Amino acid sequence: MYDFDKVIDRKGTGCAKYDAAHTNDPELVSMWVADMDFEVLPEIREAIVKRASHPVYGYPILTDDYLRAVVDWMKTRHDFHVEKEWIVCTGGVVPALKLAVQAYTKPEDAVLVLKPVYYPFDRAVLENGRTLVECPLDLKEGRYALDFDLFEKQIVENDVKMFILCNPHNPLGVVWSKDDLLKMGKICQKHGVVVVSDEIHMDFVYPGYTHVPFFEVDPSFKDFSIVCTAPSKTFNLAGLWTSNILIANPALRKTFEETKSRCGVTDPNIFGMAACEAAYTYGANWVDELLVYLRGNIEYMKAFFAEHMPMVRVIDPQGLYLVWVDFRGLGLDAKQLEEFMLKKAHVWLDEGYIFGRGGEGFERFNVACPRSVLKKGLEQIRAAYNELV
Repeated sequence: MYDFDKVIDRKGTGCAKYDAAHTNDPELVSMWVADMDFEVLPEIREAIVKRASHPVYGYPILTDDYLRAVVDWMKTRHDFHVEKEWIVCTGGVVPALKLAVQAYTKPEDAVLVLKPVYYPFDRAVLENGRTLVECPLDLKEGRYALDFDLFEKQIVENDVKMFILCNPHNPLGVVWSKDDLLKMGKICQKHGVVVVSDEIHMDFVYPGYTHVPFFEVDPSFKDFSIVCTAPSKTFNLAGLWTSNILIANPALRKTFEETKSRCGVTDPNIFGMAACEAAYTYGANWVDELLVYLRGNIEYMKAFFAEHMPMVRVIDPQGLYLVWVDFRGLGLDAKQLEEFMLKKAHVWLDEGYIFGRGGEGFERFNVACPRSVLKKGLEQIRAAYNELV
């Protein structure tokens, strides 16, 4: 039903993905920020236009229809039971992470993250005057895994107060198993660590894997954790700044809401709420088709590198539309690799080193684009490599 091959010119629309480039390079292929290039679900656009047609844009409230749409999506897509009163809205998951750091920790408290990881996690910790503690993930036979003994050691030795979990894990594409989540959760529970689970990519999981919301791992996990969700990645609505933070524990919810109020953070705007409600009400088939298309892009990329640049290793993602690719076989350092991609291949990617320890020599590709765009980017990388050798 949906045309994901359609190429849409986004230049000149004030979008970060294209208009933030520090070059006028006409050959530049933008595959960096997690922003899809597909036409929005028609029902979302219709909902926004309908709301915009009303001549008054006053203060909004969260309607029962909005809350029910969120609850129903979680139940039907993930078998995730959510109560309406658990939902606290913010203008994005990253702002929510910063609110959580302020709400549940004190200055200089230690906050743990798994590395490499989405770089705003670091900022949420450091910009709020907390201490960042890193636990590296191990890459073995093309898969990343967590050393649970090291994980607990880092918590104990650094007196960690909060753990920010990314599931599915950005940029590595790991969809954490229920067993892994249970081990993480039990260790955090044992040592009194609050878990903030960023599950914004929860709808991007490929066949053979299942997303398990942190609350659903063990009933007791609701007591010491919060789950961050949003329609923004699934339906590419980042510009509408709408997220739904799920907090089952009343005390944790009260503390979060008080911090939100103290920081002057308001609920999403009327268009973001209209879009979210429409997405979760009408978007199931669109997401199903999107996942098939994305998986096709990933398989194309894997086959391309295997044929033309076999020294490049694609970390096959279990989830996400972001693909973590190992270019260390090219023998370039991090800055040389960045220069190669931007200046030689004319491809704009998220450099692996920005994700922290273990990211050097890697690139993060956003494959949520028409296949013709993906092909162009990959062909330009191959041509640049042929010149290099």
